[in-house]
Amino acid sequence: MPRSGPRSEEPAAGSDGWSRPLLGASRREWHSPGPPAPPSPRLSSGSPVNAKSHFSELQSPTLTAPAPFADETSCQCQAPHEKLTIAQARLGTPVDRPVRVYADGIFDLFHAGHARALMQAKTLFPNSYLLVGVCSDDLTHKFKGFTVMNETERYEALRHCRYVDEVIRDAPWTLTPEFLEKHKIDFVAHDDIPYSSAGSDDVYKHIKEAGMFVPTQRTEGISTSDIITRIVRDYDVYARRNLQRGYTAKELNVSFISEKKYRFQNHVDKMKEKVKNVEEKSKEFVYKVEEKSHDLIQKWEEKSREFIGNFLELFGPDGAWPSITCDLTASAPAKIETSCSPSPGGAARH
Repeated sequence: MPRSGPRSEEPAAGSDGWSRPLLGASRREWHSPGPPAPPSPRLSSGSPVNAKSHFSELQSPTLTAPAPFADETSCQCQAPHEKLTIAQARLGTPVDRPVRVYADGIFDLFHAGHARALMQAKTLFPNSYLLVGVCSDDLTHKFKGFTVMNETERYEALRHCRYVDEVIRDAPWTLTPEFLEKHKIDFVAHDDIPYSSAGSDDVYKHIKEAGMFVPTQRTEGISTSDIITRIVRDYDVYARRNLQRGYTAKELNVSFISEKKYRFQNHVDKMKEKVKNVEEKSKEFVYKVEEKSHDLIQKWEEKSREFIGNFLELFGPDGAWPSITCDLTASAPAKIETSCSPSPGGAARH
């Protein structure tokens, strides 16, 4: 039963007839404490300025503590609590107090879908105060089923949601006139899908007929049931995970055989991971060797080409060595001729 709601600031105790704790005991502090806010300003034509912008200027609270529990506050209305219509509330009236919006639910495994519903409830009106009712364990187990989180954990989860102004513990499954009057609730926020439970086709039917129901939109793709389904589907994975983190088989409510099976599987997974790491490192080593081999071959080819080029320059047909050889061959006969020819005065003596 996902239920949610909006949040806003209640004015300080004064002429509005509301008495409540001092700000020091509250979860909020005003940025500019001072005398009571002046009446709603009016334009020169006499028409009031936009109520939404007016309240946003007057109210700029800072969250300093979790939302209070309803049974720990002294928020008692001493003045008549006039009935509002949705149209009036959306115009920002009444100006002397916030619109009190109520949202309720189980809020097990509090998730983004819950928070978005509460955000919608909180922002339904320009100036609103969000009360969130959370059903107890006994009531929830009776009408809906077992929960993962106990009631105390669920209460605390709601107290720390930024949109919540006040948490009502042990909220009723079906809202009664007495409950609505006790908490001075103006409107109830919930998604518009009929919620059949506790022998009723729609537990909010009488709220809708009274004109006090304001619909919110569900967030698709996320729910407590979806989260539990994921855990049940991958139970073995999460059991092994928690055994690795030090939880005992008793704490996980698994048998001796299942524990040994999970631990063995963990060892197998570790071995697989080691083999995988070795394979990756081996591939990396082979890649580096190939890369270096390629560089060495490339350098060898470059040196080979350089050596062959130098050899051809020296010993090739057009190289330096044949030219030297030709020069030596051409000069050799001249030297032989010179050594064999007779000298000019060299007639033979007898």
